[in-house]
Amino acid sequence: MIPLPLARVAEITSGALSGMADPRAVVRGPVVIDSRAVEPGSLFVAIKGARADGHDFAAEAIKAGAVAVLATRPVEVPAVIVTDIFAALAALGTAVAAALPAATAIGITGSAGKTTTKDLLARLTARMGPSIAPVGSFNNEIGHPLTVMKADHETRFLVLELSARYVGDIAHLARVAPPRIGVVLNVGTAHLGVFGGKEAIAQAKGELVEALPSDGVAVLNADDPLVRQMASRTAARVTYFGRGEDAAVRAEDVVIDERGRASFTLRTPSGAAHVALRLYGEHVVENALAAAAAAYELGLPVATIAEELSEAEPRSKWRMEVTESPNGVTVVNDAYNANPDSMRAAFHTLDVLGKGRRRFAVIAALRELGEESDELNEGVGRLAGASGLSGLVVAGPGAEPMLRGAFAAVEAAEQAAVEGLGAGGGPELRQGPPIVHVADAEAAAAQVSAWLRPGDVLLVKGPRAMNLQRTAELVLGRATK
Repeated sequence: MIPLPLARVAEITSGALSGMADPRAVVRGPVVIDSRAVEPGSLFVAIKGARADGHDFAAEAIKAGAVAVLATRPVEVPAVIVTDIFAALAALGTAVAAALPAATAIGITGSAGKTTTKDLLARLTARMGPSIAPVGSFNNEIGHPLTVMKADHETRFLVLELSARYVGDIAHLARVAPPRIGVVLNVGTAHLGVFGGKEAIAQAKGELVEALPSDGVAVLNADDPLVRQMASRTAARVTYFGRGEDAAVRAEDVVIDERGRASFTLRTPSGAAHVALRLYGEHVVENALAAAAAAYELGLPVATIAEELSEAEPRSKWRMEVTESPNGVTVVNDAYNANPDSMRAAFHTLDVLGKGRRRFAVIAALRELGEESDELNEGVGRLAGASGLSGLVVAGPGAEPMLRGAFAAVEAAEQAAVEGLGAGGGPELRQGPPIVHVADAEAAAAQVSAWLRPGDVLLVKGPRAMNLQRTAELVLGRATK
């Protein structure tokens, strides 16, 4: 972070010094929202959440070395008192970004794959200079400015995720650190219920390209029609990535190995190179191409791009983490979040990774899908029920549509088997897999552990609120109380 005296912090945030705060005291960072992360020179931001109020930890933060607390009420320690904590964070992030004209901001958005793309692109930009990128998915009105404030005068690249729950959110985040390159991955079904339809989601995601300057670059997915249409909404130059021949940066000759990892020829306007990803899932090809296209626009040679993509390991937790348990079970922990599109990608990866092996899954009802929630959850249940699983666990509330879909898929498969036998051939008749509903992540771990044996593969995937990463940790023997 660039050093900021408290007087300057108060000026930027339209705040008032309180609690004997010294206006000459300098915040040198980091700016944090968790008192346990405070370091000498920090600014502690007191956010009142559903479970805890940061104001209650103000004294603890000062004792740990924070220069002051950014708060909305007096806290009896040095503080900057503001009216709106989120507006204050945005103002501080904006001020830091404006003070770093040599840094190039790159924004990434989409319904799925933002974090993986961000991690890959951050690795690529690091080959060209000091880069800042968010940890995990710091991509909202809190995490976005906190990430920007990590930058200093040495920073050359800011690789940023921009998420949206409502129209206008991405436009707001883009004002904090105006991007010169904007990457749009896809328009899917995440938060469908909040937005009301894919067209509204496209409207929100397209705010990123609208924020680009005329000398900037919009990097768009050529394979997604709603993303392609965003070309008309930007003054920036447009380039495309994808699988088709009309994409400037594209993947050719894609091959998926027995572990579910993709290799392909990365084709660019100035040459080609071979990429062999270590990340799991064919859907990651899209993320790799997006990162490659942005890095290519920044001037990184295609050979270097391919080398870095081929060496990249997962950086962010609970996204297609593939781990072997001590007793020989392969656990695919993709529990960070879920929507219908990412569910399909996860089951496709499970099908490849688990070929010739017994496969199991723990899933949970998807949320924020609006009026289509029951239909979409039933569709995911049908997908799971038709995936050749040896056992399925659906965890948590709202599971009825998902269970209904799973049972329907199994019944249809059994009926097809009966009809095949009646015709004098066809598949061997067998009973469908057990399908069990449990209350929570702990119960899911107990149920699936009773089924698992060495050589099996387990997929764990669901919405973040269900905490299904704990299921994976319990199965792997890594869980803590």
